Amino acid sequence: MTPPLPRAFVTRPLAHRGLHDPTTARIENSRAAIEAAMQAGYGIEIDVQLTADGAALVFHDAELDRLTGETGPVRARSLAALQAIRLRGAADGPPELSEVMAHVGGRVPLLIELKDQSGSLGPESEALAAAVAGVIGAATDNIAVMSFNPHTVQHLARLLPSVPRGLTTMDFRTENTLSPEQQVRLNAIATFDAVGASFISHDRRSLDMDAVTRLRHRGVPVLTWTITSPAEAREALQAADNITFEGFLPPRPVPEA
Repeated sequence: MTPPLPRAFVTRPLAHRGLHDPTTARIENSRAAIEAAMQAGYGIEIDVQLTADGAALVFHDAELDRLTGETGPVRARSLAALQAIRLRGAADGPPELSEVMAHVGGRVPLLIELKDQSGSLGPESEALAAAVAGVIGAATDNIAVMSFNPHTVQHLARLLPSVPRGLTTMDFRTENTLSPEQQVRLNAIATFDAVGASFISHDRRSLDMDAVTRLRHRGVPVLTWTITSPAEAREALQAADNITFEGFLPPRPVPEA
């Protein structure tokens, strides 16, 4: 049975990559950004990438270039090597998922996005899903997982059957690395039931897509990203149940749309 998304994930706005603010050295997905989101009472959305030695690192990009002074792929380096690299504008390096899990401790909703490892949203090994599953274990309170890659979500269904899982979705016609057939299939969110998803997290710019509307009419929770202003929040909440936000402080909890 597909576990439902806990209500907290639709009543507390989710701070995108933590409550980050580079002007105060709170870098996205950093310890400081995660702590700030907790202190403010928001839920937290974070990203994880796989390290060379099979750990789940809290980091958005596949490459180090944008967020650090180093270059090259994250998965080419060990966890220890990656944590020795300072985030650009911060005094420390990226945290491991296990550290974040222990620190959050179920006190606020934690939404974990597993980044695509295939480069094309195609078949990939279960390595990242297994790393995340190994960290989460039985600590399932106030946790949900998701990915753009349906194959990853399928791995999560097997490895973490009691944790709510979702698909990160968008209008994939803008992704020219995908074949037309992939674009059509992904835009239809055709794998939703097959992977046992219980929610989606959809790009705010295409919330009017037919597949999103159909799922919401079924009662499926629809989260949306990335909301950057109160005006965007008001508009998005006409078609979604909760927001993933950055750049402003929405009210807590999210008002009913």
